Amino acid sequence: MRAKTGSARKWQNRAYLTGFCFGLAILAFTVVPVGEWFHAKGTMNTGHGKLACGACHKNAPGSFRQQIQANLRHAFGRREGPGPFFGRLPVSNENCLSCHERPNDRHPVYRFLEPRFSQAREKLRPHQCVSCHAEHQGRRVTLAETNYCVNCHKDTRLKKDPIDVPHADLIAAKQWDSCLGCHDFHGNHIMQVEKSVDKRTPTEKIRAYFDGGPSPYGTTLHYKAKQDGQDG
Repeated sequence: MRAKTGSARKWQNRAYLTGFCFGLAILAFTVVPVGEWFHAKGTMNTGHGKLACGACHKNAPGSFRQQIQANLRHAFGRREGPGPFFGRLPVSNENCLSCHERPNDRHPVYRFLEPRFSQAREKLRPHQCVSCHAEHQGRRVTLAETNYCVNCHKDTRLKKDPIDVPHADLIAAKQWDSCLGCHDFHGNHIMQVEKSVDKRTPTEKIRAYFDGGPSPYGTTLHYKAKQDGQDG
């Protein structure tokens, strides 16, 4: 009887040790940087392949105990919103702009906070970088549409239109897919804008660029990336 009891305890101790080691391994893969590849949500986007998680996802503030207290206070209505919990903070515009800020940006995110862009904010959320550049999808631009200019430029009128087909005619014909054929949205690239609509970059090349392909706007940039591995 005693032999059976000793054998059972031996197997029980082994089970405890195995469970402890397994739990420690999971914790290591979740928290320690060497295991970041294991729990990442997906492939890094174009130009971000060399970045570590901590470059964009900052550690949540407070100790583990403080994070639990903050979320319990929220659960009982004593805090407006939930607090961060055991991990890293979500990426904000500030994280993106710390590397991608451009003095010549044609469409800076802060501009879309103006009241006149309220409808565009509801439909497209252009005031948030991740609306067009959601990470871990292995692309450069994750927005599926190429006709998003319609949200802000329905009333565009130019006194001296530089192209052979006036912008007003393109708008009337609802050819919104043609915009990116001549216009680099952020103005990253030094380029000569075409004056003939027929010479614009085809939509297929724009989509290939979104997916991580070569730039149809040229390779010379207006700015120098602050970190290696980034591109336009």
